Amino acid sequence: MSSAVIVDKKKVKTPPLDLHYLGDRVLRKPTKRVSKVDNSTRELVRDMLQTMYSSDGIGLAAPQVGVHKQLLVVDCDPSNAANPPFVLINPKITRASKELCSGEEGCLSIPGVYLDVTRPQAIEVSFKDENGRPQKMPASGLLARVIQHEMDHLNGVLFVDRVENELLLAEALTKHHFSMNAVNPVKK
Repeated sequence: MSSAVIVDKKKVKTPPLDLHYLGDRVLRKPTKRVSKVDNSTRELVRDMLQTMYSSDGIGLAAPQVGVHKQLLVVDCDPSNAANPPFVLINPKITRASKELCSGEEGCLSIPGVYLDVTRPQAIEVSFKDENGRPQKMPASGLLARVIQHEMDHLNGVLFVDRVENELLLAEALTKHHFSMNAVNPVKK
């Protein structure tokens, strides 16, 4: 179920894609389903993986590089070449545990900001892989958290929109030169 797209897990001096940051409206724009998985899709996946590894990330969604497609890449073990990354195209959470878990999150689009977010501990996600084949995958712990975080990007939601402690949020954003005006709190 892991990726067949081959990319060295290493940093490159100039990543192939530019990241967009909190405050950029491109991050708030909803994405469109990928209608056809082809070589251009796989090329985008390769570029996204290389950009993610070059930025020390463990997940990256297409909107973060200015592409409005339902596509994300995840690698919770980027230092282990034997563990390939996951590629999720048109992902959909089909089941989420009632058990919630709070954990620290960060984001390549909000560098330096790390805050706690509460999410379901375990999920099941259906998606297409980079060959266009339908897949279903259970995920828990860090993998579940990263998939949910990246899927939020596909709907124009950033992790800071889910942070409950507004005081810590304002402090962290200000410290890293981001504005609270760029936050759109998620209604519960």
